[in-house]
Amino acid sequence: MAAAEKLLRSGEVSAMIKHGFLSPTYSPRSPTPTFSPPSSAAAAAAHPSSPMPATLFEMMSHEDSLSRPPPPPPPLSYNHHRLRALVSSLASEVSPIWGPGDVDLSVSSREGLSVSMEVHRRVLAGRSRFFEEKLGGGGIGARVAVEICDCDDVEVYVEVVAMMYCRDLKKRLALEEVGRVLEFLKVCVEFLFDAGVKSCLEFLEATPWSEDEEQTVVSVLRQLRLHDPETMVLQRVYAEPSTSTRADGVLVRLLSGVLQAKDEKARREMKALLARLLGEDIDQFDVTRETLFHLCHKCLNLLRLLLSEAANMDEGQRDRGALMGEIAREADNMQWLLEMLISRKMADEFVTLWADQKELASLHSKIPCMYRFEISRITALLCVALGQGQVLVSGDARSSVLQTWLEALYEDYGWMRRTSRSFDKKMVEDGLSETILTLSMAQQQVILLRWFDHFLNKGDDCPNIQKAFKVWWRRAFIRHHVVPEEHSQLQIAVCNHPT
Repeated sequence: MAAAEKLLRSGEVSAMIKHGFLSPTYSPRSPTPTFSPPSSAAAAAAHPSSPMPATLFEMMSHEDSLSRPPPPPPPLSYNHHRLRALVSSLASEVSPIWGPGDVDLSVSSREGLSVSMEVHRRVLAGRSRFFEEKLGGGGIGARVAVEICDCDDVEVYVEVVAMMYCRDLKKRLALEEVGRVLEFLKVCVEFLFDAGVKSCLEFLEATPWSEDEEQTVVSVLRQLRLHDPETMVLQRVYAEPSTSTRADGVLVRLLSGVLQAKDEKARREMKALLARLLGEDIDQFDVTRETLFHLCHKCLNLLRLLLSEAANMDEGQRDRGALMGEIAREADNMQWLLEMLISRKMADEFVTLWADQKELASLHSKIPCMYRFEISRITALLCVALGQGQVLVSGDARSSVLQTWLEALYEDYGWMRRTSRSFDKKMVEDGLSETILTLSMAQQQVILLRWFDHFLNKGDDCPNIQKAFKVWWRRAFIRHHVVPEEHSQLQIAVCNHPT
């Protein structure tokens, strides 16, 4: 066997084959030896022998592998380089102060990334209650080995060990990102490193968060269940119960501020902002009916005062432009409040409230269209909501609101259509048509014949509700819906069971 192996290693076998001295099926006759790989005894037992190549092809392949140099080790990854740099930096900072280490600490991840370093028992045990318990039994100066396995992020664990040597943790964390400090916090909690936990929480309490970071911070702190220490961090996102109970009062203040704003541009911006915020989660933010109707009554009172002033104003008594602006603003405020009521399914009472404004409707008819047409937008919005089924009220309420305000809507329609690009003519006309068609046939006839006269005289300055007119005509003169007499075939038999 020794001779065969020597012959194999010398390369003479391949030379002999090339010159035709050996056949391709040649193999040494002596038995092949076995050897154990440089591994554990269990591995050697599982693989007791490794036979030498038995065929000529295997002998040539083996000869090739012996002549080749061993492959170079795989290059270190970026994470390996970072870890080595981190450990070297820690060693250069620590060694001059603490001297040689007496703990061989090894940290490894599930992916196989690992690092080893020398650290000091008295530092780890002095800063961490976890290490104090684990390392407290050894003698002074006795060298020990500690291995931390299956880490999520080896670098974070090494950083936390470095933090145990740091005297000014606030300065060390100052330039870190929120997500990184949260990772440090998790490991500090695992190690029972109280000073590290405190410093991480102080950092989180002081630094600004993005909306995504806020969700992560809250989630991590809730998982860690730190209780009292986390309270100071979460105060910025969780209101105390006493604060939450005052939410309605805060809302009244905000809405009132918008309704009374002097700067028109700022008022529009804040209206849009509050509408978005209140509409994000209607169920979570409970705006009470009383709050919104309290503000509606305030706007109605102001409108009555302004229209009364406009109706009785003498020439030169007051700037007409300013008065028109105030009426338009209050009408816009009412429309905004009505939109909130409709979105919260609370507008049923508003239908009756608006129908009862006989005094306001009377004042409305006494002043020029240029002052009053914004008020008719409220009626138009309400008719759209009624016609689309967003507001469900009795037939009397629907009839009453049209009786009070429909003539005013006819008169102001031209101004409404010409003065606003956002005015949706088709939506208003469809909503008004559907609302009229929900009334009784007698009420439909009175309203639509009156509309017929208005439309002939005003044309495009009157809402075009031919759709409703055609439906009413067919109902009245073409399709006669007769209720058939009932001839029930139902029979009921009653019998008594014998006792």
